Amino acid sequence: MKELTYFVACSVDGFIAHPDGSHDGFSQDEAYLQDLFSDFPETVPTHFRAALGISSENKWFDTVLMGRKTYEVGLNEGVTSPYSHLKQYVFSRSLPASPDKHVELISTDAAGFVSRLKDEPGQGIWLCGGADLAATLFAHRLIDQLILKVNPFLMGVGIPLFAHGIEQTALTLCDRTIYDNGVVRLHYRLK
Repeated sequence: MKELTYFVACSVDGFIAHPDGSHDGFSQDEAYLQDLFSDFPETVPTHFRAALGISSENKWFDTVLMGRKTYEVGLNEGVTSPYSHLKQYVFSRSLPASPDKHVELISTDAAGFVSRLKDEPGQGIWLCGGADLAATLFAHRLIDQLILKVNPFLMGVGIPLFAHGIEQTALTLCDRTIYDNGVVRLHYRLK
């Protein structure tokens, strides 16, 4: 069974983006990004991989899940297939069709679809963003682990890790990395 990992950057106060979807304030420190991309090469968008000299095999994931707003960050820049080295799924009830043949649009029963996806063979599944999608998948107990890149700033207001309240859940800390720039990477398994 494939594991679903919510791997995302957040502020200390738990926001994954500003209200408008922008990401100002998140670390762009070169040493931090090199280490991160070495450990998780598949999380680098395809259009940046060559420029950054990343050609490694996928280590963790072969599939990426994106909410519509997360997907639109790249789409607004003309990137229709942000992770062509992974199977890509966008979850949206408002997009009429996928803008790219390599990105499958899922418009109904997100939990049922992801449950079936987890039963397929292969590497893990990366939930890269989408607070609504994260809350839905969490409510159906489909998220197996969280890897949070906690950035050293307070956003104050923004898009939270989960779009709406979730059930209190104990976590087990599996690993942590503290970077010189103040980012802390925390790897938790859900109990």
